[in-house]
Amino acid sequence: MKTLLPSWVLTISAGLLAVAISGCGQDPSGQINGTSNLEAHKKVLHRGSGGEPGTLNPALAVDTFSFEILRDLFEGLTSEAADGTITPGVASSWIVSNSGKRYEFAIRPDAKWSDGEPVRARDFVRAWQEIVDPINASPVADILRPIQFAPEILEGSMPPQQLGVRALNDTTLIVELNQPTPYFPQLLSHSATFPTRGSQLVTKQGATALISNGPYSLSLWRPGGEIRLEKNKFYWGGTSVKIDTVVYSPIANEDSEFNLYRSGELDITASVPPTALPIINRDFPTELHIAPFLGVYYYALNLHSGPLRTSAKLRQALSMAIDRETLKSSLLPFGQAPAYGFVPPGTWNFGSQSWNWKEKPTEVRHQFARDLYAEAGYSQSHPLHLRLLFNTSPSIKRMAVAVAAMWKQCLGVETELIDHEYRVFLDSRKAVDQWDVLRLGWTADFNDATNFLDTLRKSSPNNDSGYQNPEFDSVMNLAAQTIDTAKRKSLLEYAERIAIGDYPVIPIYFYTSKRLISSRVRGATSNSLNRLYSKHLDISRESN
Repeated sequence: MKTLLPSWVLTISAGLLAVAISGCGQDPSGQINGTSNLEAHKKVLHRGSGGEPGTLNPALAVDTFSFEILRDLFEGLTSEAADGTITPGVASSWIVSNSGKRYEFAIRPDAKWSDGEPVRARDFVRAWQEIVDPINASPVADILRPIQFAPEILEGSMPPQQLGVRALNDTTLIVELNQPTPYFPQLLSHSATFPTRGSQLVTKQGATALISNGPYSLSLWRPGGEIRLEKNKFYWGGTSVKIDTVVYSPIANEDSEFNLYRSGELDITASVPPTALPIINRDFPTELHIAPFLGVYYYALNLHSGPLRTSAKLRQALSMAIDRETLKSSLLPFGQAPAYGFVPPGTWNFGSQSWNWKEKPTEVRHQFARDLYAEAGYSQSHPLHLRLLFNTSPSIKRMAVAVAAMWKQCLGVETELIDHEYRVFLDSRKAVDQWDVLRLGWTADFNDATNFLDTLRKSSPNNDSGYQNPEFDSVMNLAAQTIDTAKRKSLLEYAERIAIGDYPVIPIYFYTSKRLISSRVRGATSNSLNRLYSKHLDISRESN
């Protein structure tokens, strides 16, 4: 039976917004023939977003395209400085108990929604209870797992009203945790923890609009065209916000995005095509920004059904057949590191684990892979057939083609490449009978190993592979209850060794951020979570 979600958790349709807001000739954004008659007097920032966001609803967003825009539209109890340091957000301050399990947040009296209504403590209570309610199947519910009784609520054994969060009054929020959680203030800057007004969609003067509480508000979402944000005049920190309008262009093709940047139509790109490096080094040498951050590019293997479900040897053979060093030299020119484990280097209080064959010569790995492949019942004359699903992107497709070629050359595997536009891909990935291998990436929501390893829990909505190992879940549960940081570190490292030994996923490489940022833009700083808030930026009106 299909579950009907409350109105506030309904995905905001790009098409609906475009129909409601767009019009002939002139639209409510003040555009005439694509150019605003006010832009000459405003600071306008043009950003590439890398693809169409799946939703602008904080309770449903799972993709980086949505997250980036949501951080401009909304604000949680905490926020972040440009360098990633945690700063006060809607909460002006907070007090932590000696046990580390009780937080008391003071809500700013001047924190307001984009329609001028005050943000109240109960707005957080409502939002969080809705997210952990299993009936709503929020894909980001795991973010709230540290809160008291959240695990039980997620499992359906307790009602969401029992969640350890309550409003003492309009400006005081109390949060009880299951155990001390050192990264909890950072977690509260994630979009899953943003407040809601009970109904995110309201009708005003015949147009559908999004009520948000961040530095910007939504004025236009034209599918395949642009997402336009205007400065929120009610935002409590508005005096520090320098840019009046932010225009996001969801461009999946990196080459197309680069061409728009070259022509001056974008100030910031979401990524950079490797093929453009010679031009960039010649024409924009100081505008290329590269930095490591906590993220992993990987393939999830289908353990729900199909040929990979029951054979760990076959899954290991596929991983060992991939020559990551060759991929690095040929397809990864931005300093990306080959991944032989799942949790990225540099993660707080954690030593990244890796397969014990990492240091073996390539030919030794490949021979072992061929032996495993044969033990699983496959050969050149009886090849394995796989379907590899990925979202539309030239660089992602180049990687898929290269990996499929390596599987073919080393093992004889026949791979069908299935390429879907991103919004379609978000649905296709859920249809586990349509793929055997799924291209995914995970970037840290907060700097802790659990943010990566929790995605492999049996109950995680992000466990696309369908991985199940009771020992892994038990060790993760024990780590969650461990206060001693050294013991917790040891448990989490053991959990990663368990998981990668089962081969539910094939990590390929660890991310670096790579953007082109115009010399007109001020305030852009790299950080370990690769977050670039528009509120931290400024832009000169002069052209390059």
